[in-house]
Amino acid sequence: MPLPRVLADLPVSSAVLELLGGRVDLVPWNATGRVDAIYTYGHPTVDAAMMDRFAGVKVISNFGVGVDHIDVKAATERNIPVGNTPGILDGATADLAFALILGAGRRIVEGDRYARGPDFTRYDPSFMLGREVHGSTLGVFGMGRIGRQVAMRANGFGMKVLYHNRNRSDEAEVALKARYATKDELLAASDFVVLTVPLTSETRGFIGRAELAKMKPTATLVNVARGAVVDKDALTESLSAKRIFAAALDVTDPEPLPRDHPLLKLDNVIITPHLGSATEETRRRMAELSVVNLFAGLEGKELPFRVR
Repeated sequence: MPLPRVLADLPVSSAVLELLGGRVDLVPWNATGRVDAIYTYGHPTVDAAMMDRFAGVKVISNFGVGVDHIDVKAATERNIPVGNTPGILDGATADLAFALILGAGRRIVEGDRYARGPDFTRYDPSFMLGREVHGSTLGVFGMGRIGRQVAMRANGFGMKVLYHNRNRSDEAEVALKARYATKDELLAASDFVVLTVPLTSETRGFIGRAELAKMKPTATLVNVARGAVVDKDALTESLSAKRIFAAALDVTDPEPLPRDHPLLKLDNVIITPHLGSATEETRRRMAELSVVNLFAGLEGKELPFRVR
């Protein structure tokens, strides 16, 4: 009996290959012929046309939580379950978000470049001053799993926490000492604005020129959500003109940015290559859950971690 053919955006990690254990035939993204499942590793687009082209697909398994690259509605209409890996990368992503807060606020990356360069010949106490993180105001857009983890870390730094969400959370307000604010209030009051919202039609371009204009000139924008949540051209203009203090981005749109994009030339922005869940422990667990979903779908069973 032939092995199930699984379409995947190769290469996948050694952990994924180990867990698959040779029980499937991984075929490249441009393959033709029979396909029994689709495994998305690096967030390639899976749309209705692809599902119709591979009509025998039994499951779509995503390595990660965000599924904005998959047309879940089209999959549901075709009775194709979509699986993801929720609840296991929240802490790692929140750690990275806080690293970006500290890195941008205290100009750590900029300082590292300077300290390695030829111009650092003497210590100057008045040079490269940053912004204090402890005791400042953190604004979180999206008080979900990751947003809550960020707020928890902010409590340890004595930060005042504001949040904006579609729905208020009494539990979060008590447990995390957070206060609900309107979008405009949060932008105007926060020293650090962190984005942890999913990418939807409502959040695409969520931070644009109007929103950036409402932020403090001393404020920092941190994005660990999806690149398209921020208008990169508006952000480039704002940072170039120093209308806000800094930005720290783990995601961009597109990803990666063109190598000649002006955002890459600015000193007041940190850009990391989508490292939110990039720890050995978290990526291993993501591999485990995504493979469990894959085999459950191939066997016609309910996915343990299905997107609804």
